[in-house]
Amino acid sequence: MSQLAKPTERTATETKARPSTFAVPRATIREEKESYLLELEMPGVRKDGLEITVENNELTVIGRRSDSELKGEAVYRESRPLDYRRVFDLDPSIDVGKISAKMDQGIVTLTLPKAESVKPRKIVVGD
Repeated sequence: MSQLAKPTERTATETKARPSTFAVPRATIREEKESYLLELEMPGVRKDGLEITVENNELTVIGRRSDSELKGEAVYRESRPLDYRRVFDLDPSIDVGKISAKMDQGIVTLTLPKAESVKPRKIVVGD
């Protein structure tokens, strides 16, 4: 992955976020020819509980889990009942106006297109 276009993660303590009320979702970043793909694991979050913003070249993704009613008394539970939050610094080589997102089975996938100025191009040799 190019150092110039890599989204850089910032922890909640490095931002002005509420302290320790969020879980940090696992992330995978892949580089493709035209863009970067950022995948975040947010089990328990539905599309209407997702908030994605870009401000001052910071990409913030917040996922609010929907409270599921447990029938009976929970004897053991591994999933934490916390919302998710993750912040990435975006390099100017990412075209923030064209970022798109989709969600499928708890995986949020953001497409971060490369700006035209950083995409490889072929130079034709004239006569």
